[in-house]
Amino acid sequence: MVPFAGWEMPVQFSGLVEEHRAVREQLGMFDISHMGVLRLEGPDPKSALQQLVPSDLHRIGPGEASYTVLLNESGGIRDDLIVYDCGSIDAERGALVLVINAACADSDTDWIRQRMEPSGLTVTDIKNNGVLLALQGPKAMSMLEQLSGEDLSGLPRFGHRMLSLPGLREPVFTARTGYTGEDGAELLLTADDGRRLWTQLLNRGVTPCGLGARDTLRLEAAMHLYGQDMDADTNPFEAGLGWLVHLEIPADFVGRQALERAAETGPAKRLVGLKLQGRAIARHNYPVLHEGTEVGIVTSGTWSPTLEEGIALAYVPPNLAKPGTELSVEIRGKSQPATVVRRPFYKRP
Repeated sequence: MVPFAGWEMPVQFSGLVEEHRAVREQLGMFDISHMGVLRLEGPDPKSALQQLVPSDLHRIGPGEASYTVLLNESGGIRDDLIVYDCGSIDAERGALVLVINAACADSDTDWIRQRMEPSGLTVTDIKNNGVLLALQGPKAMSMLEQLSGEDLSGLPRFGHRMLSLPGLREPVFTARTGYTGEDGAELLLTADDGRRLWTQLLNRGVTPCGLGARDTLRLEAAMHLYGQDMDADTNPFEAGLGWLVHLEIPADFVGRQALERAAETGPAKRLVGLKLQGRAIARHNYPVLHEGTEVGIVTSGTWSPTLEEGIALAYVPPNLAKPGTELSVEIRGKSQPATVVRRPFYKRP
């Protein structure tokens, strides 16, 4: 167990590699109750929230969701999040659910409230003291179908719905999302129902997984970790998230002018994937070298249990970001060869 964003979190249960492979090959579960979950209710919440994000929220409808980012005025990323459209409450009000990062939960909540409440929206912490579980792996949806007795084949990636599960007192907010590169679902439950479902899944042989496997899985899938791979000093174009920026929409969202300038000038740095030779493992903040000169920095790195090689994300100058570029990483005073590769490192079959 280790401290993480004010929580005590498990690094591993049976072992990082065993947990990692369970998710890649069969099924694993994570307690992700450290994440923040907010509900926005009121008149046209999508248009109101559009003031804070660069992605066109009107592209999604009820039962759908969008990955996006919150920006500051300079176009830097203050957090990434998923926005779930819960549709209309009545003729005059709609609702959205936002899942935000643990380390930013308090600051995000205050910041969103300050900007949404004057528009007549209410912002509520709907996780409260509840539980958020992630069920991830090729067999995740079949397990949920077994438990619920319902056909979930029509629930698309990033789709969500309420699901009734046996032995639980309340319907479960269930979203086909995750942070592993595999299929699966994230479920929001009360504390009591969360403990009941965790026990049910354990009794069915589902592998409990900790932070260690969560990190290796998400890094193989080249999913960003806020505070390492992106932060308030990094804009989406630099972080490889330019696809989230929809400058064609008329909304005057926070950071728009800065992103318009950045789109014209191009990024000052780019986030790239690196594969290392031999058994070398790059870690956060290790220097990236080109012809012996430091040109960048590793943001995340690990040994990939799936690929059985060292992989990393790093920022480098744009002229060195092309796949195939030969670089190196300084590891404990020695230069270890590395090659720029396309992301993600792993893509599920």
